[in-house]
Amino acid sequence: MERVLVSSCLLGRPVRYDGAGKAVSDDLFARWRAEGRLVPFCPEVSGGLSVPRPPAEIVPLSPGARADGDAVLDGSARVLTDAGTDVTDAFLRGARLALSCARRAGARVALLKEGSPSCGSRRVYDGTFTGRAVPGDGVTAALLTREGLHVFPETELDAAAAFLSRLEASAAP
Repeated sequence: MERVLVSSCLLGRPVRYDGAGKAVSDDLFARWRAEGRLVPFCPEVSGGLSVPRPPAEIVPLSPGARADGDAVLDGSARVLTDAGTDVTDAFLRGARLALSCARRAGARVALLKEGSPSCGSRRVYDGTFTGRAVPGDGVTAALLTREGLHVFPETELDAAAAFLSRLEASAAP
């Protein structure tokens, strides 16, 4: 059975910046949970950030540059709170720990919270704290993708399930 690294907040755990969870209410997700397939992980808490914590966004170091997880990994963007505190190191540490957790569990797939500066896999906020989203990955999603994991947002459960089925079918004798 393929394991799936999953953002802890998607299991309802109160680890988000605002102290809330974002539980997924879906039969497929519930089945994966019951099967023991899910490996919960919160990169922000594991990276050393508190709950609750100030909101953070990815901010490019130069105007017009990318504001996404790849840019943070490449050193051309930082993760800042809305008060300007640099929390990049905690985000990088959390991303590395998420990768380590996925490897220990044998997970080749991750299901992460969309929009998060750690876990977003299709969109993140643009670093202006105005609620404007831009295409891109969060720091953890970018690192996992670079390292060969297939990352899906919680809004694409069917695509994740189809991918898992292909993985399991190719491993069958």
